[in-house]
Amino acid sequence: MSSEPHRAVPRVPLRSLLFVPGTKTEWLTKAARAGADAAIIDLEDAVPVADKVDARNSAVAALQHHVADHHQSPALFVRVNALDTWDGADDVRAVTLPGLHGIVLPKVDGPEDVRLADRLLTWCEREQGLPAGSTALVPLLETARSLRDAHEVGGAAQRVAYLGALTADGGDVARAVGYHGTPQGTETLTLRSRVLLDARAAGVEHPVAGLWTRLDDPTGLRVFAEQNRSLGYEGMMAIHPSHVPIINEVFSPSPEELARWERLVATVEQARSRGEGAVAFEGQMVDEAMATTARHLLARHAGSV
Repeated sequence: MSSEPHRAVPRVPLRSLLFVPGTKTEWLTKAARAGADAAIIDLEDAVPVADKVDARNSAVAALQHHVADHHQSPALFVRVNALDTWDGADDVRAVTLPGLHGIVLPKVDGPEDVRLADRLLTWCEREQGLPAGSTALVPLLETARSLRDAHEVGGAAQRVAYLGALTADGGDVARAVGYHGTPQGTETLTLRSRVLLDARAAGVEHPVAGLWTRLDDPTGLRVFAEQNRSLGYEGMMAIHPSHVPIINEVFSPSPEELARWERLVATVEQARSRGEGAVAFEGQMVDEAMATTARHLLARHAGSV
């Protein structure tokens, strides 16, 4: 049986997605205080096997509380267990509820895993009376094959969102690829760039990167986040509340950037009114292509600073 077709649902951009252990859902208040755009309740790696059911129940309670109190932020995601176990399927069915923004799917090995998750989510949405496709799906690329096939993974279901390369030191990706982490992050630059291009080509709206695991190096975090933003990522996943303000700042345009985009648009429009194409602007030649990009950025970040 295949999932019913549904239209793609626009997703909101997210600068910061903070992991919260499923056994510590009271820490969601810390995520909110830190200013995280999203919190990911983790039922997988952060939870011992003996505590899986309790963590799932805690996630359900947190989602119900989120809805009952009309919370708007942070957006709530749940990282379920892998779908090669009944735990994963039970997780998806339990937490696909009003108030859930999306499912984070671990240990994805290829597009077939995404299609399976998409079918399961479609059935769960129908069971709960939720609009088809309303639940975002965030596949985690944690194997060499899934990283190689990032384009196919990103295009396997319309609900795929926030896809990107998560290159934590010593984690699943490091083990799968074999790189050794450095404070500069240059060993993963090519990998992050290629996965970003694959995600964009597959139509993923808001690619996100991660993770920075060093708690005592905020300067390194800022450099890593700035590098990801320069590549074209729109946000990052985080493992500690102290990382959230830095990530939010990096992935938000400054007042100076917004003002410059406005001036650029005005300059190009004035040139067009004179019948000109390319025009000099603050030491740079610009034209309608640059103005279109600036308009897009201004529309996306309207009211952000």
